[in-house]
Order: sequence, then structure tokens, then C-alpha cells
Amino acid sequence: MVQTAITQSIKTLNDAHAKFELRRTEDEQFFTEWFEELSELTQQEQAALDPIRYRYRYHQADGPLAEGAVNLIVVSRLLELAGFYDSPFKLRSEVSVEVTTVIEDEILRGRIDFLVVLDRFWVVVLEAKHTDLNIELAIPQALAYMMANPHPVRPIYGMVTNGGTFAFLKLSQQAPPQYDVSDVFSLLPHRNQLYDVLQILKRVGQIISQE
Repeated sequence: MVQTAITQSIKTLNDAHAKFELRRTEDEQFFTEWFEELSELTQQEQAALDPIRYRYRYHQADGPLAEGAVNLIVVSRLLELAGFYDSPFKLRSEVSVEVTTVIEDEILRGRIDFLVVLDRFWVVVLEAKHTDLNIELAIPQALAYMMANPHPVRPIYGMVTNGGTFAFLKLSQQAPPQYDVSDVFSLLPHRNQLYDVLQILKRVGQIISQE
């Protein structure tokens, strides 16, 4: 059986669709978690998010940030504020994953940056050389990583980011496997859209901790 790196085999949405018989759902009720029943942030939480945006924009002004810097300045702080470092969650990083495609019966291998709690929430950060690129390029690979979920009975969630923009995904592996993507949130607008990102993170954490 052929073994291929996920980053080499999955480069477009059509690649992910074909190799896993995956499709994006047209059901607007499939992924409401990113905009419904979001809890209001406290003043303390908002105050903690403002320096994160400032630091990212300050360092990114000199050029694209390396993946490690994005993780350190942005992603790790968001996961901390969302409570993913505390009970009942467990954090694993640099996780090797393996998934077999449906069509070619090909084994794809890769490494995910963060895997949070019961394999139900995946975080993909664009590689250092790609941090200046659109996160749409990361979505196909994020879907491939998520298809390696060992608990396919329940939906799983993902977040892709290059540090300056964010999008969330929901994937159901029940036949036929399907997914949807949230709006894209950016650090460019005057209003700090990390507020939205943290609200969604907290909502996802609430869902997966109760199931």
C-alpha cells in the first residue's frame, strides 16, 4: 500500500473531496456552533485578548512570522483563555496521524500541531514558510487530519490559522462524510475579532466536554 505525506497528497479541496468521498454540506443547520449560543466575554477576557492582537501585529509588521512564533504569541494564549489546558481537557502537541483514503486505498501520514481532548478538536497552524498565505490553503489538509479521528461516531471540530486569520471547521464522518466552514476572522479590522474566536473556542470546549 502506498504511503504518502498528507501535505504532498492533499493540496486542494477537490483532493480532499475525492480521496475521502467528502463533501461540503449545504445544510445551514449543520454547523451552528460557531455563531449560536456563544457566551459573552468578560471584561477581563477582552482585556487579555487585546495585547495578543497588538503583539501579533507588532511582530508581523516586519514580515511573516514563523510557525513557532504564531503558536507562542497567539494560539497557545487562545487555548489557555478558552480553558483547554485545564481539566477535563488534555492537550497533546506534534501528534503523528495516519489515515487511509477511500479511493486509492492510500495511507496518508502527517503531523498535527495541537490535538485537544479526546481527539475531538484539532488545530492546524500554517507552516512557517506559509504564514503569509491564505488559510484556505490549510483547510484541505486540516480535513485530511480530521479524517484520522479515531472516534468517528461523533462530530469533530477544527481551527486553522496563520496567526492573523482564523476559520473553524466541523466534520461528520458518518456516511456520507461531510463538513462545513465558519466565517473567517481577521486581526486587521479595528474591532478585535479575537473576541469572536475565543467565544467559539469556549463554545466548542463546552460541547465536547459535555458529550
